[in-house]
Amino acid sequence: MGKHFSSIAPEHREFIERQHIFFNASAASEGRVNLSPRDVASLRVLDANAVVYLDLTGSGNETAAHLIADGRLTLMFCAFEGSPLVLRLYGHGRVIPRHSDEYNALLADCYQNNEPPGARQIIHLAVDSVQTSCGMNVPFYEYVGERDQLLRWAAVKGEAALEEYRMQKNTRSIDGLPTGLEQPVSVPK
Repeated sequence: MGKHFSSIAPEHREFIERQHIFFNASAASEGRVNLSPRDVASLRVLDANAVVYLDLTGSGNETAAHLIADGRLTLMFCAFEGSPLVLRLYGHGRVIPRHSDEYNALLADCYQNNEPPGARQIIHLAVDSVQTSCGMNVPFYEYVGERDQLLRWAAVKGEAALEEYRMQKNTRSIDGLPTGLEQPVSVPK
């Protein structure tokens, strides 16, 4: 059955780092709920109550809009092999803008200054609770490998065209909320 924790324990961190995928869920007070798959290779556990992930340019930017509007963010990890387990990190997130001092420091400290093509921002989650549950209904899946299409697309597009793409596709959520890319927007702490 489900168990609740106030922080990420060492065994939680080990579980998180063994996974290949996680899901992030966010919402504003009204409008659509967003749920997106992410590559665990982009995620770093900073400490027992904080994680970040390097967010790449995509077709939308819903998480950023929801964090500006509301701040709530949940990350979920599932065991698709081995013993069953589902782990959720609950808390408040914020966007760390690309090229900001904090972004550059995290890029250096956590990613060895290796910024992949298409990097858009870093998402920071201040974790206020952790929940584990059985995961006995999650099916087994075999990990085959990473997809590289997004990285190849971004590399071919180039930085100038990516910036134009972000201005066209990533400045507003599908519900019309600002994402902070067009004009800086204050983000709740």
